Amino acid sequence: MLEGGTAISFNNLLDTNAAFELVKEFEQPAAVVVKHLNPCGCAVDEDILEAYRKAYEGDVVSAFGSIIALNRKVDVELARTIMESYSRFGKARGASGFFAEVIIAPGFDADALEIIRTLKAWGGRVRLMEAGAIERAKIDGAEYDARCVVGGMLLQKRDLVGWEPSELKYPTKAKPNKEQLEDLRIAWLVAKHTKSNTIVLVKNRKVLGVGAGQMNRVESGLIAFKRAGDEAKGCAMASDAFFPFPDNVENASKAGVACIVQPGGSNKDDEVIATADKHGIAMVFTGKRHFKH
Repeated sequence: MLEGGTAISFNNLLDTNAAFELVKEFEQPAAVVVKHLNPCGCAVDEDILEAYRKAYEGDVVSAFGSIIALNRKVDVELARTIMESYSRFGKARGASGFFAEVIIAPGFDADALEIIRTLKAWGGRVRLMEAGAIERAKIDGAEYDARCVVGGMLLQKRDLVGWEPSELKYPTKAKPNKEQLEDLRIAWLVAKHTKSNTIVLVKNRKVLGVGAGQMNRVESGLIAFKRAGDEAKGCAMASDAFFPFPDNVENASKAGVACIVQPGGSNKDDEVIATADKHGIAMVFTGKRHFKH
C-alpha cells in the first residue's frame, strides 16, 4: 500500500523493490539504504534504531535521495530518527543534507506518520509504502526475473540462494570465528542484491563499503576499500563470484580484511587459497554464486 507523497516513478519502484528484497533476507532487525538499485548502506542489530543508524552511516553522502527499507514497523522513535538523520548522524560525517524518496516497511504507526509528514519539509513528498508482515516462507520460488530486450523478453528463475551453513567449505588455515561468520553472512547476502562485479565489506554487522557493477572485480574491490577507509581493518569481505586470480586477496590484505567469503570454483583456487594463507586471511567457499546483472 502506498501512502501519500508525490507521484512515484518507474525508477523509484525499481529501487524500492531492490531495497525491500534485501531487507527481507534478515530475521533480526535490519535496515537497508539503496541508491540506483545498489545498497549503499545495510546493517543488522538487536535494535531497529541502531540498525537504521548503522545503515545510514555506511555512506551518508550516497544516502541523499535514497530508498529506505526496514523489516520492522516504523514507530514514533524510528520515524524521528529517520527524519533527523542528517542532524544526528550525517552532518558530522560529511553529508550535505538528507532526504528519502521512499520509506518501505511492514507498517507505520499513526503517530509516526504524523512525524514523518510534519517534522521536515521533505516529509510531505516522501512516499511511504506499507508492505505488511514479511513471511519469507511464502516466497514463490516459481517466480521469474524478467528483463526486456529489443523485440522480446528474457526470463530466468529468481536467485533464492541464501546463506547455507551446511554447504560451506573452509579451505584456508585460518578459520572465521562466530562474529566473523555473522559478518560474512551479511556481506554475502548484500552481495546477492548488488550489481556484479561486486565486493562488499562488513564489520560489526554493518556494511562499510560496496564496490558495485564494475567491469572487473579488482576495481570493485578498490572502490569498496576506499569507501571503508581505515574501518576496513578486521572486516569481512564478500565477492559474488569467484576470484579468477589472487589479486583481490592481495588488495584485501593491504586493506586489513580478516576474512573472505566467495563461491570458489576458479582454476586458480589453489593460488587464491595460498595467498590468503600467506596473509592469515580466513576464507569460506559457498559453492554457489550470485552474479547479478
